[in-house]
Amino acid sequence: MPCTACGGTGQARPLPRLAVARHVRQMIRTRWELGKRPEFTDLKLWKWAHMLGFRGHFSTKSRRYSVTLGALRDARRAWRTEEARLRASLPGLDPNTTLVVGHWDYQGSGYSPGAALLAAHVWHRRELERHFAAEGGC
Repeated sequence: MPCTACGGTGQARPLPRLAVARHVRQMIRTRWELGKRPEFTDLKLWKWAHMLGFRGHFSTKSRRYSVTLGALRDARRAWRTEEARLRASLPGLDPNTTLVVGHWDYQGSGYSPGAALLAAHVWHRRELERHFAAEGGC
């Protein structure tokens, strides 16, 4: 017998009060209804209704699918690069051309404050090791 509080859904919140689109709500309801039929019992559709019937990871990491996450990242990177180029009104680059940057700017010398602290720590440790070795340590 289905639970009277949740209507057999196992959800704490009733379906009409879920904060999802009407279409998603209908898909969840359909999974619950199909999950009650004997021919679909082994699919456990009701259990995975919140994922709209898909029992795996929400995105695939398999190389056998048509689009991998790496391919999506590459396409997104190319699109953003092209959009930035168009916004800056830069000319398109020929793929057979090598970009050579022949302009150098002086950025400063010495360590940054964090790098200076790290360098001082390394120097201090080496001094301690030298003193330790001079005193007959290992």
